[in-house]
Amino acid sequence: MTPADLSRTVLHAVRRAVDEDALRAPVPARVRVERTRPGGSGDYACAVALQLAGPAALPALEVARILRERVAAEPGVGRVEITGPGFLSFTLDAPAESDRAVLAAVREQGLAYGHGDALRDEIHQFHHAREVRAAVTAQTVRRLLTAQGARVRTTCAEPPDPDWGRLGVTVDAHGTPPVPLTGIRPVPAGATAGELLERLGPDAARWGLLRAAGHDRAALGPELLVQGEANPLFRVRYAHARARALTRGAAALGFTAEAAPYGESPAEPAAHGTSPAAQAANTEPAATTANAANAEPAATTAHDAAARPLLDLIADHPGVLLAGARHRAPDRVARQLEAVAHAFFDFHDSCPPLPAGDEKPSAAHRARLAIAEAAGTVLAGGLSLLGIRAPEHL
Repeated sequence: MTPADLSRTVLHAVRRAVDEDALRAPVPARVRVERTRPGGSGDYACAVALQLAGPAALPALEVARILRERVAAEPGVGRVEITGPGFLSFTLDAPAESDRAVLAAVREQGLAYGHGDALRDEIHQFHHAREVRAAVTAQTVRRLLTAQGARVRTTCAEPPDPDWGRLGVTVDAHGTPPVPLTGIRPVPAGATAGELLERLGPDAARWGLLRAAGHDRAALGPELLVQGEANPLFRVRYAHARARALTRGAAALGFTAEAAPYGESPAEPAAHGTSPAAQAANTEPAATTANAANAEPAATTAHDAAARPLLDLIADHPGVLLAGARHRAPDRVARQLEAVAHAFFDFHDSCPPLPAGDEKPSAAHRARLAIAEAAGTVLAGGLSLLGIRAPEHL
């Protein structure tokens, strides 16, 4: 079960509770679930019970109990706990199966992984000054919103700079709008598009313009061209290129990626990292699936511990893209890509996806390759939304 699946599951539980007259409150358009913070309980948590308590005229704890029994019965959910004033904490069943679902979604959707239609009913009209950072930001926000189903139009106060086209920027119209429009106003770059292109080229220029939050000054110095780990853009693109190289290397050795089958271990079994202990003072007894008491722990791969941060980031990627669109914040996507690249290299170094020396390809290598390929796809898709190329070779 992916985070998006869990969100839909909780929303379905709310609808059921309302339809069964157990809860009298308006059904929200969506339910937000977030990964549990360190020290918290379970894998994910949400505050929907607190959100519905007022309209339902019930204590949040009572709303949480109503929803808990309905969510716990759903496939893929192992435990549901109530913590604090009424937060719902979820522990997903069979982590290996959940991971496989995420990897399958990446493989199936490709560069469009994380795109959706959550904002399909929204129409946006943005207006910006004749300034390169504003133009690039507006165009990228448009990409992010369009990827979530929204319809977007951008206009500029004056005729666009001819050099903007070399940065991939287009505008629908220019001039003074007849009615006030939503303005895109990041801190100006302090240079023209032509100057940035001459110094940095299109990819480094776009990264520099988008990496910082709009209220911060963009870093547009020569460090963007450094071919080394200190340069986040290089690290992101190198991680993508390395992931593609692993696929080519595996093909030369005669094997392809395959996510580890559920309940089987491609290497020596190892205990999967369990969720942090529940907050004893504020946690009610957990609701579990019917067979949870007698179920044996699913076997996991020996590289689970090293893979976990990367798998979590891949699973969270759709939520990051949606948040970036809603908040008009391309910098969130850039930071996500940096985190994925960092986790990719940690995983790659701890658990090489390709066999070494006389070692023969095993199920472990196929499983590791599946994770590496998914990371490469996430990096390429994210860079594409930022308007930056993801070369196969560096």
